[in-house]
Amino acid sequence: VLSSMKTTNHTEVTEFVFQGFSNFGEHQLTLFAVFLALYIPTLAGNVIIMTIIHIDHHLHTPMYFFLSVLSMSETFYSLVIIPRMLSSLIGLSQPISLAGCATQMFFFITLAINNCFLLTAMGYDRYVAICDPLRYAVIMSKGICIQLVGGACSIGLIVAMTQVLAVFRLPFCATRVAHFFCDIRPVMKLSCIDTTANEILTLIISVLVILVPMGLVFISYVLIISTILKIPSAQGRKKAFATCASHLTVVIVHYGCASIAYLKPKSENSRDEDQLISVTYTVITPLLNPVVYTLRNKEVKDALLRATGRKLS
Repeated sequence: VLSSMKTTNHTEVTEFVFQGFSNFGEHQLTLFAVFLALYIPTLAGNVIIMTIIHIDHHLHTPMYFFLSVLSMSETFYSLVIIPRMLSSLIGLSQPISLAGCATQMFFFITLAINNCFLLTAMGYDRYVAICDPLRYAVIMSKGICIQLVGGACSIGLIVAMTQVLAVFRLPFCATRVAHFFCDIRPVMKLSCIDTTANEILTLIISVLVILVPMGLVFISYVLIISTILKIPSAQGRKKAFATCASHLTVVIVHYGCASIAYLKPKSENSRDEDQLISVTYTVITPLLNPVVYTLRNKEVKDALLRATGRKLS
């Protein structure tokens, strides 16, 4: 397959090649082993969470509904990026067409933003559960939960469409993507023209889809903590904090990685540092969800014990 066609003005690029982890040379097999060892538990863990929430009626609550949707989103999110990355690490790298690259970018952005807003919905759920428990069942009705999930997904789709159309309207002169997937900035760097307008658009969108949900979660937790501190019994305070600990852990890592990756100045980091940050939010963050919610969450652990107990008996 020819990677480019001649036109009158410049070479029209028809496909890209990922440079991936070529800087790591002979260590690529080690990286393959490490990423595969992280990826298998990520897939298995998220599938287990979705299954256990579906089959255990004790977990048919708004919080676990959001968690099962988040697990599904994280599963697809990792499927969009990691299999291709793993194949490139063992020398099976294939060029990606412009349409393929645009598709990968579209799903990556949709699912990443969906995850951000799902975490916000989970923060709101915790706020209602602790600050307004008597009206919890009314406020967090099934209809409201579905609307919140639909809203998170819709924002992801709209932003992804906007970004992909803006990036792929650019003319491209280079073919080597200095990354392991079609992320916005590495693809824009291959353009023949000045991309300042695209950079500004990306920054504005990043601020809106990272800082706005992060701010909402922060406000929720300020109100949650002030309510918890008013609980007279130490046991009651401990129980209330325990219901929030898992979500807060995931939120800090998720928004922290997203902020470092997308809110930093354009050329602040080297390519290797950028890739390290990307590995954190594409490989480690999806694993965090099942690890935190199965190891730190008593209700999920109890549900797992009930499920395995049923199967053993």
